[in-house]
Amino acid sequence: MNLIFRLFGVMLSALTAMWRGRGIGFLESSTLRFRVWPTDLDLNMHMTNARYFSLMDLGRTDLMIRVGLGQAILKNRWQPVLGAANIRFRRSLKPFQRFTLVSRVLCWDDKYIFMEHRMETASGTAALAVVQGAFVARGAVVPPLQVLAALGVDGPSPPMPDAVAAWRGQPLSAAAV
Repeated sequence: MNLIFRLFGVMLSALTAMWRGRGIGFLESSTLRFRVWPTDLDLNMHMTNARYFSLMDLGRTDLMIRVGLGQAILKNRWQPVLGAANIRFRRSLKPFQRFTLVSRVLCWDDKYIFMEHRMETASGTAALAVVQGAFVARGAVVPPLQVLAALGVDGPSPPMPDAVAAWRGQPLSAAAV
């Protein structure tokens, strides 16, 4: 239940930023600041692994609103969904510790949009995740190019990072071999 308050806060902040003309570009980063609350903890007294994913949902929500996708999502009844996630935990987040969540779009293919989420503290990266997401409408995946068109953005995807290609089981670029 406590995430509902964080969700409302993120949405209000993102919508306020949009109303003030402070949106971001599709390939720019969204940054949110959080603190680890007692309700985020597990028995080991650090943030439970599941909470990382919940907060990353908030990062994607902020990103979608700030790039201007809110109206298109509502108008077209698109549902954002995840198809896969890969996370690496590097440092524990302790009770009441402050941290920053940085979310950004890495690249896309004909079906999915790949995003990165980094949880940063004063001492470095606490967690790094890459997620494979899509928008779904009427039981079908909305092609990323259609999503980009709703934003008035066109052009090719940035190159797929080798780590994402390897994770997806695709051949690595010649530079990585």
